[in-house]
Amino acid sequence: MSQLFAPVRVGRMTLSNRLVMAPMTRSRANLDGTPGALTAEYYAQRASIGLIVTEGVQPSDDGQGYLATPGIYTDAQVAGWKQVTSAIHEKGGHVFFQLMHAGRMSHPDNTLHHGPGVAPSAISPQTKMFTVSGMQDIPVPRALTTEEIRQTVADFRFAARRAIEAGADGVEIHGANAYLIQQFLAPSANTRTDEYGGSIENRARFAIEVATAIAEEIGADRTAIRLSPGTTIWGIDEGSEGPALYRYLVAELNKLGLAYLHIMHQGNEPLLRDIRDSWQHTLILNRPGRPRDDIGRDLNAGLAELESYGMMILANPDFVERLETGAPLNDADPASFYGGSAAGYTDYPTLTAEVSA
Repeated sequence: MSQLFAPVRVGRMTLSNRLVMAPMTRSRANLDGTPGALTAEYYAQRASIGLIVTEGVQPSDDGQGYLATPGIYTDAQVAGWKQVTSAIHEKGGHVFFQLMHAGRMSHPDNTLHHGPGVAPSAISPQTKMFTVSGMQDIPVPRALTTEEIRQTVADFRFAARRAIEAGADGVEIHGANAYLIQQFLAPSANTRTDEYGGSIENRARFAIEVATAIAEEIGADRTAIRLSPGTTIWGIDEGSEGPALYRYLVAELNKLGLAYLHIMHQGNEPLLRDIRDSWQHTLILNRPGRPRDDIGRDLNAGLAELESYGMMILANPDFVERLETGAPLNDADPASFYGGSAAGYTDYPTLTAEVSA
């Protein structure tokens, strides 16, 4: 496990260890998309992690899907995030903002403009979403025009610039978990007949254009992307072409020289090995549900340079110290994952607090 605690160079950063806080939506932003002081405290508590990747941050009004999620495109949002990044940096940490466009995973009751979600095609995910009125069916989204797709790429570019203005060390593009970019990748969500639909090359075009635009804007060494090959939630089905699509996409993204690729692994080990072989830069690997005994295994096997964790870091602000000392881990409280106040957010006990109690 000693590799976990060795410094590593990623993009412009030298990280103190090889552990990453995976992005996790917490739905505690103000309704105008600004993060508050509690958010700054939450992330600063976890600044001993080598790299923090924030919760998904929408790049535009159209990008919002869930209630009380933060944005990074208005002056007020930038000001709010400056408090967060300053708190992290004061503790010696590093942070990438995850730029997340929810696409069709949205409900009008959750967004500022109260309009329908947008997507590659007008196909419903056929699932429900939490709103102020409780669980509701997600409506059929509006299909983006070709010109609107280009504007969405520009929105990502603008949001990346604003993230840097807010003090972020870089941005991670959310290309996973059934949101907009993966909606373009999956034939079940993308039936377009223009240059963004049909062939593997066309379905991968939007992801590549977003990554290219952001790299041009803020530098490839401050740009990253997260992918989840094989995800099948919320109507996403990449079909038999899925592995070939990701082999093509990763090879094209590799040419950009991005800071890192963050893979949420769904179990296809041959595909993971092919991705590792074709990706010549830093790879971060997330295996959902990985037990504590397996921490560090992918580093030792040469499959990744860093490993990311979600719930274990959510529930353990001093995750690094607990691993180094062999201390037990707190259990996460699912009831407080989304929304609420400090409970289940900033009140998880640390080893220091336990000793002084």
